[in-house]
Amino acid sequence: MCEDKQIQQQHQRTMNKVRSIWKSFTALEQSEGVGAKVRRAIGTMQLRNFTPFLMLDHFTVAPPAGFPDHPHHGQETITYVLGGMIAHEDFTGSHGVLRKGDLQFMTAGKGIVHSEIPVKLDSNEPAVGLQLWVDLPAHLKNCEPRYRDLRQSETPVARPHDNLEVRVISGNSYGVESLHELAYTPVSFYHFITSSAGTSFTQAFPDNFNSFMYVLKGAVKVNGKVFPQYSSIFFKADGSHVEGVSASDNAEFALIGGEILDQPVVQYGPFVETSREKILEVFDNYQSGLNGFENAPGWSSSISHGIAEDRVADFEEVADH
Repeated sequence: MCEDKQIQQQHQRTMNKVRSIWKSFTALEQSEGVGAKVRRAIGTMQLRNFTPFLMLDHFTVAPPAGFPDHPHHGQETITYVLGGMIAHEDFTGSHGVLRKGDLQFMTAGKGIVHSEIPVKLDSNEPAVGLQLWVDLPAHLKNCEPRYRDLRQSETPVARPHDNLEVRVISGNSYGVESLHELAYTPVSFYHFITSSAGTSFTQAFPDNFNSFMYVLKGAVKVNGKVFPQYSSIFFKADGSHVEGVSASDNAEFALIGGEILDQPVVQYGPFVETSREKILEVFDNYQSGLNGFENAPGWSSSISHGIAEDRVADFEEVADH
């Protein structure tokens, strides 16, 4: 009973309190994949991880650059296309194309090898977007791989007042709720779009969620401080919500939260486990083609050398995997 009372008191202290800022910095551009440029907000020396998040890349990639055949284990990835088009293919036979506004939730689980390549558009527009890596709870590290492609039309939009639009990708914002069961690890993902400076916003997060903001365009004022484009702002889980105002016209930002996982993070590139021993085992499985990587030896994607716009229809995914 005493413990229940302490929990209730803690909850009351965080109710209706704005979350304070723990850390902030500007995501610097770096090279990744084959010729791609990314701004990495999570996954560098500045911030290795922010449970349950392992990486956030704001990528810009144009042919012939891309992310050719590579493995994953023990994590989920969320890819959000903001411009251009991306083709994807993996060793299970899954393949498809993500257009502007589309998302893909991929659970690597025990193992996947896939390729993500920008479509060579007639307009020469590069593929631009966000890719978020999310840790899996220890008991799900070896689950079967799965995909959930989310089309732009499937993400509802909240318009709570003039000059503010929120794409509700995962979670609930201003009473508008997303589709459910997009990822195994509970994640909230919102794309805020403002049209004029001084536009206020607020977003609630559960007590057991970490949360952060990434500024895509313009500038945002949070807790009295102005953060310019490419700023990454990480919040303490000491309040019920995040709030602020746009500090420029046409400001855009992602507000993302996820359930805090109380487990070690041992990462070797795209392999994520809870101990060094398990990482070594996964790496051996990948090299030997075992325990989830049976299809890896000898597999190569058909898009690793590029895909033209007139071939897109051949890669349209018929159903979710």
